Amino acid sequence: MTTPYAPLDAWIDAHFDEEVRFLQALVRVPTDTPPGNNAPHAERTADLLQGFGFAAEKHPVPEAEVRAAGLQSITNLIVRRRYGEGPTIALNAHGDVVPPGEGWTHDPYGGEVVDGRLYGRASAVSKSDFASFTFAVRALESLGLPLKGAVELHFTYDEEFGGELGPGWLLKNGLTKPDLMIAAGFSYQVVVAHNGCLQMEVTVQGDMAHAAIPDSGTDALQGAVHILNALYALNAAYKQVTSRVEGITHPYLNVGLIQGGTNTNVVPGKVVLKLDRRMIPEEDPAVVEASIRATIDEAVRSFSPPRGGRALQVDVRRLLLARSMVPLAGNQPLVQALQRHGEAMFGEPIPAVGTPLYTDVRLYVEKGIPGVIYGAGPRTVLESNAKRADERLELEDLRRATKVIARALRDLLG
Repeated sequence: MTTPYAPLDAWIDAHFDEEVRFLQALVRVPTDTPPGNNAPHAERTADLLQGFGFAAEKHPVPEAEVRAAGLQSITNLIVRRRYGEGPTIALNAHGDVVPPGEGWTHDPYGGEVVDGRLYGRASAVSKSDFASFTFAVRALESLGLPLKGAVELHFTYDEEFGGELGPGWLLKNGLTKPDLMIAAGFSYQVVVAHNGCLQMEVTVQGDMAHAAIPDSGTDALQGAVHILNALYALNAAYKQVTSRVEGITHPYLNVGLIQGGTNTNVVPGKVVLKLDRRMIPEEDPAVVEASIRATIDEAVRSFSPPRGGRALQVDVRRLLLARSMVPLAGNQPLVQALQRHGEAMFGEPIPAVGTPLYTDVRLYVEKGIPGVIYGAGPRTVLESNAKRADERLELEDLRRATKVIARALRDLLG
């Protein structure tokens, strides 16, 4: 049966090989973060967009701000497509990615297509949605229909470090203020909420000593273990706290990095822990941080150094605070359009759920802009190998997601 969306679908099918080549070109420019030298990818993206007649505004973040964040270069892009009076819908995807790591059987920057899958770092998260969003807009414009409103493509480069220099920087500087937004997705689901994230660095300072006379010093590692035990007990208690948001379970804490010591024959004088605390949408970040600091303080007070040894000195520093994304009432038109067309394309109901991940979409929501997460992901995040070796994207998922976005835009702007 012919539907009003058939011309959109047909245009995407006819240009799908071109869309795949566009994605391959994006994957082939590395954007490892760290070190975070991402301006070259923005330049390449802008050149490719220009080939479609899309003029990309280049917004370089000042070097001092970038360096202060531990990165090397960031240029964020905005493409504005105005059709008439009406709402502005932003489509946001991030180009920065974690380094590829080991274990790949395909070139992480090759963009190789094998058995209907495109392999490469960021092929799924989220350079794929540079492609799905761009070609959805091209498909929409190909119809020549009278439209109301505007679309903006936001291609940004700070998601891995929290987004403050990506979408956060664009919003803070008044460079954009859309009415609605869709951000790069990573599964068939429409994501309407996500966890927050608090990252902290705990520096435990003891007193080095020769291993032959350990009592002449204060073992910072023993002190750190004492603190770790208290944190892990706190983590066990988090399982009793549950979220009301479908798809999100309970808070949790992970100690992901431990550094310290000098040599095997030296009592460690300094140990550094870095922890990651995921917060459910119902939690208050200030209360969460205060609880962790209190737990660490109590552990330090209960630690007994050797007789005559120096007391532990502990410094706690916040590295990142990413607030939870909570659903805003105005997101329903987005949710309904994406669910309707997602079910038509994929042949199964598309749920609207929360996710335990955190993203930079929260920065739009904090500004009162209703948003959702949807894009060219697989059925589940795990299937894509995102942030693991051999990250990959099913090309049919890319095709179908592009159609879903294009159809939704037609509904929202028509």
